[in-house]
Amino acid sequence: MTDLAETGIKTETRTPRPVAASIVYGVSNRMAVAVLLPALGLLFWEIAVAAGWFSGRLMPPPSRVAATLWALLRSGELLDHIGITTVRVFFGFAIGAATATIAGAITGYFGLARRLIDPSLQALRSVPSIAWVPLFILWFGIFETSKVALIAVGVFFPIYLGISGAILSVDRKIVEVGRIFRLSGFALVRRVMLPAVFPAYVTALRSGLGLGWMFVVAAEFMGASEGLGYLLVDGQQMGKPDQIMAAIITFAVVGKLTDSLLLAATAPFLTWQDSYRREG
Repeated sequence: MTDLAETGIKTETRTPRPVAASIVYGVSNRMAVAVLLPALGLLFWEIAVAAGWFSGRLMPPPSRVAATLWALLRSGELLDHIGITTVRVFFGFAIGAATATIAGAITGYFGLARRLIDPSLQALRSVPSIAWVPLFILWFGIFETSKVALIAVGVFFPIYLGISGAILSVDRKIVEVGRIFRLSGFALVRRVMLPAVFPAYVTALRSGLGLGWMFVVAAEFMGASEGLGYLLVDGQQMGKPDQIMAAIITFAVVGKLTDSLLLAATAPFLTWQDSYRREG
């Protein structure tokens, strides 16, 4: 075999990039791509207000919104509002997700329960969120219980629908294979049903969490004196559009962070998936 050096062919040797450096590079690259569109939008917004295309009084530029955010952050008020709203969403999400998972599993797995319970739940799913507010105020008052209950209602229905529909859509052939191997009822659920349902369940959890952040705004309209929803109401009543925009941006950022945490927490349970994912 002829040596490559003797033939005059130059070979390039590359030192492998350390694993930690590769991870950092990948994360930083994804973050740069993720913030590109919002950064361009903020830049256009700033230019449009400066050029007089939008009214700076009703549509404050990002620089003014950033100054408001910084003032709220420096005073500690913003962190207090974020913490209170996040706690409300956490408890509402936990209660709504737990009850929805149980109800969805029962109606998805047992035909009789589906025929008895599902029609009523589907009818309640059509009730607007704001319609529950006066009822919850009468039942629980205007304090934390009514707010958490309203968030739990908003979280419940997408998760219930997701888990129930995922169980009903499990391939019958997979279940029959499990029965051929003489799996008991519990083993069949654990080894066949759960892996088949879990990806759709994660998607339902993300939808429920997103609705939890939407419902917390309606919940904090119910006589709240703290929270990001209160910042919205206070900005509207006091004529502070910069405060309203600051609260909306904070909702978006914190909501995205919680969604990312949910994805990170469920990712280890989905490593077995060999699904299509296009990078680039």
